[in-house]
Amino acid sequence: MGKIVNPERLVSVPFSKTECGTDFYLNTGQSGEICGVLTEHPAFKTDFFEFFFFRKASGFLLLNFRKIDLRDGMVLLLSPHQQQEWHVDEASLDYSFLIFREDFMRTFIADKYFAFHLHYYYPTDTPPFLTANEERRTEYLRLLDKMKQELLHPVADSYHIIVSVLYYLLSLLNRHYAESWHLPADTPKNNYAFQFKDLLEKHIRNMQRVQEYADMLRISRVTLNNAVMAQFGVSATHLLKQRLLEELKNGLLFSSQTVSQLADDFHFSDPSHLMRFFKRQTGKTFTQYMMDYKKGIYE
Repeated sequence: MGKIVNPERLVSVPFSKTECGTDFYLNTGQSGEICGVLTEHPAFKTDFFEFFFFRKASGFLLLNFRKIDLRDGMVLLLSPHQQQEWHVDEASLDYSFLIFREDFMRTFIADKYFAFHLHYYYPTDTPPFLTANEERRTEYLRLLDKMKQELLHPVADSYHIIVSVLYYLLSLLNRHYAESWHLPADTPKNNYAFQFKDLLEKHIRNMQRVQEYADMLRISRVTLNNAVMAQFGVSATHLLKQRLLEELKNGLLFSSQTVSQLADDFHFSDPSHLMRFFKRQTGKTFTQYMMDYKKGIYE
């Protein structure tokens, strides 16, 4: 197979406090304030979280290789560094938004794995959205309004109040997300599952065996698997394979690497082993998957 070329230039959009008119790496507001930003670039990624609380929505979003149909009442929860292509008429959208960088919370929240507690943080088996009834939407918007007032009229303790409200909102969304997609919501007995997800983000390109991660954590594979199953409702092997598959799809669709180069990059001993893994997980060859994507057949 020849080189796989992304037809559109991917633009990286960093958080800008100046453009947001705020002293913090966080902002919230209404769709009318930012109309045009979603379709300013054909394809882009950001270095911050983006939450959209839609009152009216139509069209769709391509998030990496996934198609997300937008609809009224949806709460869209986007993690950083994912490719976005918005196919919408922005003038017809009506939503409130919340954007923030993860490091905004780090000096206040002691748990460095807090983001990994959130089921909607880079989900692999569930979509990054939920549907909220009127009562829940009202509660979300009340919290957004509280943060907005602190942003507009900051005083000495505004940072602490904003982070406290944000922590509450993120936790509330996590509870509702778990309810929506029937995910475990028990209090974790340890951090092994979250540490595993953290290590996957750092090492998925060169480590594809659960035992390697268990060794890094200095626990048994059984202990790691039990922790992952209790927290995320799937096995450690499943979580690893899904994360590996997602990374491979992104490389296939949005980079100029050949299959041989991808095999080398992901430490497969031979390109044929990579292709067999991909076919087992998707039911498609690389060529079939790419052709379907170009035809508008998304997952």
